[in-house]
Amino acid sequence: MARDYLKKASLTAKSDATETHATVKQILDEIEAGGDAKALEYALEFDQYDGSVILSQQEIDAACAQVSEKLKADIRFAHDNVKRFAELQKSTVADVEMEIAPGFVAGQKAIPVDAAGCYVPGGRYSHIASAIMTVTTAKVAGCRHIAACSPPRPGKGVNPAIIYAAQYCGADKIIAMGGVQGVAAMTFGLFGLPKANILVGPGNQFVAEAKRILFGRVGIDMVAGPTDSLVLADKCADPHVVATDLVSQAEHGYNSPVWLVTDDHALAKKVMELVPGLIDDLPEMNRQNATAAWRDYAEVIVCADREEMAACSDDYAPEHLTVQAEDPDWWLNRLTCYGSLFLGEETTVSYGDKVAGTNHVLPTSGAAGYTGGLSVHKYMKIVTWQRSTREGSKDVAVATARISRLEGMEGHARAADVRLAKYFPGESFDLAAYE
Repeated sequence: MARDYLKKASLTAKSDATETHATVKQILDEIEAGGDAKALEYALEFDQYDGSVILSQQEIDAACAQVSEKLKADIRFAHDNVKRFAELQKSTVADVEMEIAPGFVAGQKAIPVDAAGCYVPGGRYSHIASAIMTVTTAKVAGCRHIAACSPPRPGKGVNPAIIYAAQYCGADKIIAMGGVQGVAAMTFGLFGLPKANILVGPGNQFVAEAKRILFGRVGIDMVAGPTDSLVLADKCADPHVVATDLVSQAEHGYNSPVWLVTDDHALAKKVMELVPGLIDDLPEMNRQNATAAWRDYAEVIVCADREEMAACSDDYAPEHLTVQAEDPDWWLNRLTCYGSLFLGEETTVSYGDKVAGTNHVLPTSGAAGYTGGLSVHKYMKIVTWQRSTREGSKDVAVATARISRLEGMEGHARAADVRLAKYFPGESFDLAAYE
């Protein structure tokens, strides 16, 4: 049975990449050439802010004093969950070595990058959770220096809760600067910061494009687009819960796709009936985002059975994937392409977005087909090493010389030859290229 689209998206989650690229490239080039002064010009233009860029401890303490004890407790709760999960992830990477051949040893080391730059959105929404997700994982990984950068609001500065979360989770410096200029400050080592080895964290299309342009010069967590979410639901799902979950993710932005995939026409129609009312009940800004996202980007797809549903989900490779269907273990074992998976009605993407412990910086726009989300591993370099006794190097050297000559790489061959001649004088070896 072909997939039946009860609702088809009229738009796809793609920004005007050409225009965005040109704008971001110009800003990055000007800031790199102009340094701190040019970054401050852009901060005044875009952030409408002329306060401290690198917050002093006194300013941090003053901001933290504005945060209620209840909110601080919730931030500490989220940090503890994220930290423990990151520590679990780190335990899966070990320094190892093995004897490849008698006397010849090769190994692996996991080394954290030196400096991490964490971008924390603070414009349309103040993403307190992003400070927790990015800074905590960098700290657990062992990064020597962690910078947290967040856009200040005119006349107010960075949201105090973001400042508290960044400091509590382990940021060494907190930067009051948003957008491309904030990313540039961390990358180019402005305002006395060390140059970042990796840039992480969500942001708007300009932040995402800046990271994409800078990738290679620095590491990044991923090239990100608008957030997206897919719900897999069968006849046993609660339509009101499904509809609420879709709306909760549509509020991210006007171009945030949400998709429902089901094998039950009645459920699909009921969800479509419920969504508009749930959107109308949101506060104004959230309502505007969710209305546009549902109207232009959402899809409702009916499939023949659960296997077709799973195949459809893997084709979309969603950032967030929710399963509200029977036999969750079947889905866990079958599904292969997603950023983070939420099994059963008892959990929801919102849990993962905020406090559950799994990271909310995840691959979007189908990237879950080839990569996972931010984790402690993203801040770590897996490097290799080798050493050998003279006797252990003999067979390796002979094979290296012959393969190198077959490839036409005589210099490589001679690097092996010279060791054979030094370590085994008087012995003869067949070092000619293969016939």
